[in-house]
Amino acid sequence: MIMEQRLTAEERLTLKTGAFGAVFLVANADPGMLALFRESFAASGAMADSSGVVKEALTSGPLPKLPRDSALEIESVVLPALGRAVEILREKSPGDVAGYREVVLSAAERVAGAHRGVTPAEAAAIERIRGALDQPA
Repeated sequence: MIMEQRLTAEERLTLKTGAFGAVFLVANADPGMLALFRESFAASGAMADSSGVVKEALTSGPLPKLPRDSALEIESVVLPALGRAVEILREKSPGDVAGYREVVLSAAERVAGAHRGVTPAEAAAIERIRGALDQPA
């Protein structure tokens, strides 16, 4: 049996960068001022549903620094962070891998549906997020 290991501050930040970045990536796919409030509220609900190591990583420590200049730049940080987060969890807390994927995808889907339904750009962003989370070991 594999024992859960404590995550370092850097590893927690990687999980947080992936999760918060995924939300930002979807929100940025179809930006709007009114939508921003609804989307933030929707994402926070999904994050609150997390537990264990994932909840600790998402609710403690500093906020991640995410690029804001372009969608491509955001993706270049967020998608690798999601893949790395899954690797970290596989190594240190395998029982939390599915929970992390579920929380990230739930938050992304809630953000996409929070304002006027899911747009094609948001759906495409969610598929890229899903792909990053499903990278083989």
